[in-house]
Amino acid sequence: MNQRYILFSDSNINFIILTCIQMQEIANSIVLTKPFTLRTDSDSDSEENYSAPNLLQRILSLLKNVRPGSDLALFQLPPLFNFPKSQLQCYGESVYSTSSDLLSKCNTGITPIERLISVVTCSISTTRPPIFGLAPYNPVLGETHHVSKGNLNVLLEQVAHHPAVSALHATDQKENVEMIWCQYPVAKFNGTSVEAQVHGKRRLKLLNHGETYEMNSPNLFIRILPVPGVDWVGNVDISCVETGLAAELCYISQSFFGFGGSRRVIKGKIIDSSTSKILYKVNGHWDSTVTLKDTNNGEERVIYDAREVISRLQTPSVKDAESVWQTESALIWSKLSQAILNKDWEKAREAKKCVEEKQREELRERESKGVTWVPKHFTISQSKEGDWDCLPIQKWVPDSPIVTL
Repeated sequence: MNQRYILFSDSNINFIILTCIQMQEIANSIVLTKPFTLRTDSDSDSEENYSAPNLLQRILSLLKNVRPGSDLALFQLPPLFNFPKSQLQCYGESVYSTSSDLLSKCNTGITPIERLISVVTCSISTTRPPIFGLAPYNPVLGETHHVSKGNLNVLLEQVAHHPAVSALHATDQKENVEMIWCQYPVAKFNGTSVEAQVHGKRRLKLLNHGETYEMNSPNLFIRILPVPGVDWVGNVDISCVETGLAAELCYISQSFFGFGGSRRVIKGKIIDSSTSKILYKVNGHWDSTVTLKDTNNGEERVIYDAREVISRLQTPSVKDAESVWQTESALIWSKLSQAILNKDWEKAREAKKCVEEKQREELRERESKGVTWVPKHFTISQSKEGDWDCLPIQKWVPDSPIVTL
């Protein structure tokens, strides 16, 4: 009887052991945190646990030498004011961290108006409750964030630094759906508040229907005095050239002084652009429920329930540590994130300084060689008016070694 033997030398065994150790080290180095979620009474692991005491006093001290009207693009926050994650991760979470598959519903709508309503719902779901006094890290040039959720693959890259332009490409090959974002916040200090205007364009393509929906983002408003608070404000326009249907949404905050009125209100309408006829009215609160009222028959229904969509969200996990890119946000900022989670502010300052200094060194090296940095996953362009746009290089986003449910 023939027998086959597999022989292992000491060198082979050592190689296998070293490989396993290296993979475990990489896995341990990746720090992934709970996504921004609708906080409920049952949430014990709240983002609020990241914050330090006396936050308002610390913020006032931090901004005492900043002049009103100043652009905060180059303003560096100490780790004490950071969430343990990058802005790229926050953008990505708003797309892949949902309790229901909203993108599929956009594609399966039978009529154009049903699909537009689903797109409106999907757009509202990307608005996540912010927390006063805390901000994510500013991504470094070339940083990426890559996550898969079922058939949805999401890839982000920091494609420019000044201004800080972030690009997002999300695809679901099964549903034949594609999402492309190019956006860059411009924050200004106004003495008693900070407003971050989110410039750029978001596109959602339903390829089975030959429809492209273009939309923008609301702006982030941070009120420091007299009553601290943070909210999303401004107008969001959603339009589809192919169908002539459009939606106009308005995010409304409390009064300037923070007293009276409802919080996190959203109002709007869905119109037929060809006739300017209002088909539906949108009303509600983006952090609770949003309703749609048919102007023809007065029927009203809930199209968005934040508690169902953005509560109890799961933290992504690493499926294949060896395949995680070295440019991954969760890897670049891992030491800083872990220090913040441990509330070790000295280590946090050292870790943040290390990442920022490495970025400066890479910039000096490129300048000395006369090399222009080129994004790996997107092509970028700028109009005469100064508006930025990004296009993905690949048609479909590949599967990621980082996954979420």
